[in-house]
Formats: sequence, structure tokens, C-alpha cells
Amino acid sequence: MKSFLSLILFFVMTNQVTAQELPYYEIPQAPEKFTAGTVASRLIDGLGFRYYWATQGLTEKDLQYKPGDKTRSIFDTADHILVLSIMTLSAVENTEMTFPEEGSLTFEQMRTLTLNNFKKASDILKESDDLSKFVMKIKRGNGKVEEYPFWNQLNGPIADAIWHCGQIVSFRRSSGNPFPKGVSLLTGKVRR
Repeated sequence: MKSFLSLILFFVMTNQVTAQELPYYEIPQAPEKFTAGTVASRLIDGLGFRYYWATQGLTEKDLQYKPGDKTRSIFDTADHILVLSIMTLSAVENTEMTFPEEGSLTFEQMRTLTLNNFKKASDILKESDDLSKFVMKIKRGNGKVEEYPFWNQLNGPIADAIWHCGQIVSFRRSSGNPFPKGVSLLTGKVRR
């Protein structure tokens, strides 16, 4: 019994520490210089901050919520944002896209992976002087690989993820769990 209680205490403490260590509770300090890389990085930081707070404190009821039969649930929308984060990170790391097996991750695992993907991509972009080297490679079902320049990252996965963060905020409001108070999207800070 004692080891069982210790195990529960360990999981509770681990979850609290993990939640505090996730990136984008607030937006990192802005770079001093405006470059293509720092601007792209800041765009992803804004996305990460929005995603953090759009998904913070969601309940199981919220995760299953969808406004209609032909729409994604909040959980499915978060899963789609995970895919978009993998697409972005793969392009800036110049690695092949690999996706988790469908249904293999809990919501908290998806959320953690998504936030960390955004942070890694932002950090890489922040240090870059040449965004043209970040080519998105999509392997189609027929085995053919299509390549897209970084421009397509901006209007594709990054903009799409921002769009879907807004959907999560709208869906959670409809589910009865509105966006947390005190979060300033303008400043990237949390009012205490």
C-alpha cells in the first residue's frame, strides 16, 4: 500500500513539474534584431503561446466536444495540430516526417509533443539567416516526394495550426470551458 501511495504521489508531482516546464506558458523575450529567421521564429512562438492556452485545462468532456456530426472534436483538432507541428519541425530539421501511430498518444502526450515541436522549430529558425534551406518534403501514397519552399510553411502548416487553435478556443467556449482569463495574446504574458 505504501509503494502504491508513493507511486501516486510521484505521478502527481511529475505532472505538476511537467506542466510548469512546458514551453509557451508565456512567449519568450523578443529577439533584438529583425531577420527573416527571428520573424518566422516569433510567428511560431505566437502559435505556441496560443496553442498552450487554447489547450490548457481541457476536460475529457471538452476533448470530445464537436459542434456538429461532420466536424472534428477538440481532441481530433489537437491531433491535427500535432501533425502540422511535425511537418514544420521536419522541414526546419531537414528530416523525414514521422507521425505517431494513430491513437497511441494521450491528449497530454500530444500536447507536450506539439509544444516541444513548436519550440524546437522556433529555436532553429531564430538562428537562421536563410529560410530557403528549409524545404518541406511530403511523401505521397504513391511514394513520390513533393518539395515545397518555406513560403508554403507559412501559408500551409503554420497558418493552418493558428486557424485550428482558434477553433479549439471556440469549441471549448461552446463546451462550457472558456479560454482562461488573464492571458494576453498581445503581450504574450499572463496577468497575475
